[in-house]
Amino acid sequence: MRDMALIETEVRDRVGILTLNDPDKRNAITLAMNAEIAAVLDEWEADDDIGALVVTGAGKAFCAGADLGDLLADQGPEGMKAIYEGFLRVAHTPLPTVAAVNGAAVGAGFNLVLACDIVVAAADRARFDTRFLQIALHPGGGHTWRLRSIAGRQTTMAMVLFGEVVRAAQALDLGLVWKVVDDAALIDESVALAAVAAGQGKDLNARTKASILALDTVTDSDAAVEHELWPQLWSMEQGDFRALVERLRSNISSTGKA
Repeated sequence: MRDMALIETEVRDRVGILTLNDPDKRNAITLAMNAEIAAVLDEWEADDDIGALVVTGAGKAFCAGADLGDLLADQGPEGMKAIYEGFLRVAHTPLPTVAAVNGAAVGAGFNLVLACDIVVAAADRARFDTRFLQIALHPGGGHTWRLRSIAGRQTTMAMVLFGEVVRAAQALDLGLVWKVVDDAALIDESVALAAVAAGQGKDLNARTKASILALDTVTDSDAAVEHELWPQLWSMEQGDFRALVERLRSNISSTGKA
């Protein structure tokens, strides 16, 4: 386990577990925390022994949003973008990612959830709250685009404009969450999911994830075929696929059965 000032890390079953670790501030996102997130992801993305990522929070909250001190310190475009860097670093990682939501995910903390590939929610404590308009702030960091892409127009309107706060069971119904689990089993369940992806080829995961995330640009069947053609041809040239084919051929030769 590696400890830093504002995050805690652990590696289990080829899965990196990144825990926001500022529970007294409900794990509010700061510029310093963003720098630690980026440093860890730089390390893990380059590590062949780590194939997936789980993000969670220490204490009772997942993440309460952006720290107001950092948020107000520089309101220009570059200052605002610096606030976004932590969750965008997670959104743009080639690693498969799981958000293990242990408590409230609010504002920019909800952005961190939306940045992950799938979400596992603690049945009792998890809740999702955009909160932007309730503090007289326009959403930022791609919040409305990600939320609408995942859960649709009406859910986005309800949560952003009308301030609806969604708990775990409803989030599952809305498609915001993949799985709801007992609070005590949250990390184990999330790591088990992530470990499946981590057991696959790291480059293959990265290319497949990139293909899925780019599907918004695909508008018809022919384009969909072309979109997957070259990555699939690339995968057929890799050692994992060729080794599997050789094992199948050897099995057929020895048993006479396909």
